[in-house]
Amino acid sequence: MTTPQDELLPGTRRALLHRIAVAQREGRAPSLVAAVVRGGETVWTGARTSVDGHAPDANVQYRIGSITKTFTAVLVMRLRDEGLLDLVDPLEKYLPGTGAGEATIAELLAHTGGLAAESPAPWWERTPGSLRPELADVLGERPLLHPVGRRHHYSNPGYSILGALVEELRGAPWEDVLRREVLEPLGLERTSGQPQAPHAGGWAVHPWADVLLPEPAEDLGRMAAAGQLWATAGDLARFAAFLTEGDDRVLSAASVAEMRMPAAPAEPDDVAAGSAYGLGMQVQYRDGRLLVGHGGSLPGFLASLTISVADDLAVVVLANCTSGPLVSEVAGDLVKIVAEAEPRIPEPWRPLPEVDRSVLELAGPWYWGTASYALRLSVDGGVSLGPLAGSGRRSRFRANGDGTWTGLDGYFAGELLRAVRRPNGAVDHLDLGSFVFVRQPYDEGASVPGGVDPEGWRGIR
Repeated sequence: MTTPQDELLPGTRRALLHRIAVAQREGRAPSLVAAVVRGGETVWTGARTSVDGHAPDANVQYRIGSITKTFTAVLVMRLRDEGLLDLVDPLEKYLPGTGAGEATIAELLAHTGGLAAESPAPWWERTPGSLRPELADVLGERPLLHPVGRRHHYSNPGYSILGALVEELRGAPWEDVLRREVLEPLGLERTSGQPQAPHAGGWAVHPWADVLLPEPAEDLGRMAAAGQLWATAGDLARFAAFLTEGDDRVLSAASVAEMRMPAAPAEPDDVAAGSAYGLGMQVQYRDGRLLVGHGGSLPGFLASLTISVADDLAVVVLANCTSGPLVSEVAGDLVKIVAEAEPRIPEPWRPLPEVDRSVLELAGPWYWGTASYALRLSVDGGVSLGPLAGSGRRSRFRANGDGTWTGLDGYFAGELLRAVRRPNGAVDHLDLGSFVFVRQPYDEGASVPGGVDPEGWRGIR
């Protein structure tokens, strides 16, 4: 991936540098490196450090903690797309006897499997993985803390189970599968389970004095699929581009988009904060933007990968301290700086290359009862249906090739839309999941909710 630094305006570059400089100083991070991706390419990198002349670049490895979970989720989605498992399958089908077998694969991906947040003591992030050689050691005597599927409860052991699932179905170690199926196809040559020079050292910064303590870099063993990886800002920039557009060598755009969709019931505090969780990806609504990605932390390191698909922007922020700068907030701010200073230039409007006249005649206003809707044709051959004005139920629909459409999102996701015609071929109404849309409010000739009072519309004196 190239790094054409002049693709952003000087004022934008200065604002980005200022933001990470403030974050490094106020967060007291020994070093901090960031990258901005637009159009699938790195367009800016910046770094700050406490050591003169040794600022890291986009090729220096940092530990990325729970961003590892997104890599693991990609492996699981590949197994699904190959037909080797279904997301609604219970874990017991593939890994019997864990004590968590009631949870489905999707629930483990979305942290709704009811599992504990951490493995039994001692703290797994700061002790050797050899202390937990088996899944039973990771899950403990009481794996489930909550009813399966009822609430979002972030679980590191849940992703250890998913790593074991990958190993079971691939017949190879998790890291070997990851390298063969994801890292090598995407060109992520500087992402690994163990640190490879050049790499940053992990530090703890004393909360009340400007002094440091080195953090150990433990091999997490069975917990590796939850947080083992080391990566560079450059590699994570490439990974962010993949999570935006997909890559058929690894995972299709449709499957990557599925990962970005909320899949877990949000806690009340999450609703207030505008955050949710998909299939291995965090989702947040911040500053008027929908941001997806993942954060990560392990002793000595903080990491954030943040994507705004609508703005075609992604940001990576890495620091080598146990606590300090709020890297997810820094990443969100970097997205905002670029998006507002240099908004995405939309593609030119172009007319459709061709149009089916039987579909064109469906375009325009429709009524469900007294609510007015508009059906519009889209460039991809589908249609959209939504309120003529204001908020309300709206969805996009994919053409099925037989004169019907299937809802892609919103209230009507998965529902079938079809035009019902009279014997002479004229359109009578639209049927959408039993909802009848007609050309006039409460059309007398329409079925429910057509007009039912024989006197029809009237005024009141």
